[in-house]
Amino acid sequence: MPNRRASFFLFCMVFGIQMFELQAATHAQVLTAQYNNARTGADLHEKILKPSNVNTRTFGKLYTRTVDGDVFAQPLYVPSLTIPGLGKRNVVFAATEHDSVYAFDANSTRDTPLWKTSFIDPEHGTTPLSDRDVQCPFITPEVGITPTPVIDPTTRTMYVLARTKEHGVFVQKLHALDITTGKERPNSPVIITATIPGKGDGSIDGKVTFDAQKENPRAALLLLNGEIYLTWASSCDVAPYHGWVMAYDAHTLHQHAVLNTSPDGDDAGIWQSDAGPAADDAGNIYVATGNGNFNANKQGGRNFGDTLLKLHLDGSNLVIRDYFTPSNQKVMDAHDWDLGSQGPVLLAPQPGPHPNLLVLAGKEGKLYLLDRDHLGKFHEGSDPQVLQSIKTKDAYGAAAYWNGNVYFTDRSDITRQFALLNGLLTEKAATTLMPSPAATPIVSADGNADAILWVASTKEWDETQIDRAAILHAYDATGITHELYNSEQNSARDRGDNTVRFAIPTIADGRVYLGTRGHVDVYGLLPQK
Repeated sequence: MPNRRASFFLFCMVFGIQMFELQAATHAQVLTAQYNNARTGADLHEKILKPSNVNTRTFGKLYTRTVDGDVFAQPLYVPSLTIPGLGKRNVVFAATEHDSVYAFDANSTRDTPLWKTSFIDPEHGTTPLSDRDVQCPFITPEVGITPTPVIDPTTRTMYVLARTKEHGVFVQKLHALDITTGKERPNSPVIITATIPGKGDGSIDGKVTFDAQKENPRAALLLLNGEIYLTWASSCDVAPYHGWVMAYDAHTLHQHAVLNTSPDGDDAGIWQSDAGPAADDAGNIYVATGNGNFNANKQGGRNFGDTLLKLHLDGSNLVIRDYFTPSNQKVMDAHDWDLGSQGPVLLAPQPGPHPNLLVLAGKEGKLYLLDRDHLGKFHEGSDPQVLQSIKTKDAYGAAAYWNGNVYFTDRSDITRQFALLNGLLTEKAATTLMPSPAATPIVSADGNADAILWVASTKEWDETQIDRAAILHAYDATGITHELYNSEQNSARDRGDNTVRFAIPTIADGRVYLGTRGHVDVYGLLPQK
C-alpha cells in the first residue's frame, strides 16, 4: 500500500509539473507566425507593455542577439521551458538563412544561446543555397530557412523547413527539433519530394515533379490537427514552377497529401510575403495564389492562378472545398497583380448574415472582405460574392485584427485602421507616412485593453539596400494617428540593425523581438535609474 501511495504521489507531482508548464506556456506563448492559425496578428496576453509606458523615456532597445545569418522568419517564444541542466527559461527562437536555429534566454543579456542547431556541414559538402543558385536577389546572399517554423507545445517540438545544397544537389528537408535541446526527433529530417499527374510547365511524360531548386517556401508553416502544412512558390518567377501544398504527419513526418495549384499550367505560387496559411476551427485551410493560369471554372480545369483556396484534408487528399477568384483574373495575370502577395486573415465571429469573414488584399490594389462560408468561386464579368472591396495600393504581408478593428499596410506607406461594423469595414484612422511597403502589423494587448499596434518599416524592393536600418513603430491601437514611439526618435540608443524584407515583430512578456540582418533586435522597458 505505501508503494502504491508513493507511486500515485509521484504521478500527481509529475503530472502537476507538466500541467503547470503547459499552462505557463499557453499564457504568453508565440508558437506560430502571426500568433495563431487565424493569422490575426494579435497577442492578447501582454500585461507589461502599455500605451502609457511605450515612449522614448521608458522604452527602447535593450540589446541585440547575434546570429550567423539573416532572420526572415518571425521569432517564436515559449515561456517557462525546462532546459536540461539549466532549469526553466523563457526562450526566444530564431531561424536564419545560414540554416541555423537558435534558442536564447529571453531574460538574459548574454549573447550566448541556450542551444544552436545547424543543418549544414560545409567541410562535407552541405551548405545553404546562394542567391545565384536560385537566380534571384530577393533573399541574399544566402538562402536557407525562410518560412517561420511552428512549435507543438504538447510534444515540445519545432518544425522547420530548410533548404540546402549537398554536393551540388539542391535539397529541401522538413526537420522536427526538440525545443529543449535542439536535437532532431525520431524520423527527422525527411526530404521533400512529390510527383503528381499533370501536363503543366516542366512536366515530363504527363507528370509534374517538385523541384527543390526552383520552388521557394516563403509562407509560414502551419500545424493543424496533427498535420504540418508546407507551401511553395518560386524565387523571382524563375520558371518552371508551381504552387504546392503538402501535408505531413507531425509525429511520423510521413507525407499524407500533396496538392499542386497549376498541374496543367504554370505558376500560381503561394508567396503571401512570409504570412502563414490560415485555418479555422473546422479544419479548413486558406491559402492565396499568385499569377498563373486559371481554368477551374471550366470542365476538368485544375489551375488556380490568383485564387483564394479553401482546403480540407480528407484522408490522403487535400480537397478544394471552395475558392474565390476575381473576375478580372486574366488582367491581373497579365499585369503581375498577384492576389497571393498577401496572406488571408480570419476575423472573429460577427453578428448578422455573414458571421465568418476573411480579409485579403493583393498587388492589384483592392482589399477584399469575403464570407469564408461562401467564397463564391469565379463569376465572369463581376464579383457578386465579394461583400466589400476597398481601393488601396498594392499590398504585401498580411493585415491584423483586434477587437473589431482591421489594420492594413500597403504601398502608400501608411497603415490604415478600419472598424468592422454591421459586417462592413469603415476607415477610422491612418498613420503618417513611413517606409513600410511590405509590413505585417502586429497588435499587443491585455485582452481588450492597453492595445498597441506595432509595425516594422522595412526596405523597398531593391534588395541591394542592405545598409538600411529597420524602424520599429508603435501606435495606440484604438486610434493609430497617435504614434507612441519609433526607434529613430532616439536613434543613438535605439536604431535597429539592417533590415530584411517582410520582417514581422514578435511581442511577448514585455519584449519586442525583430529579425534583421545577422541579428535579432530586442526592445523593452528601459532599466530605471
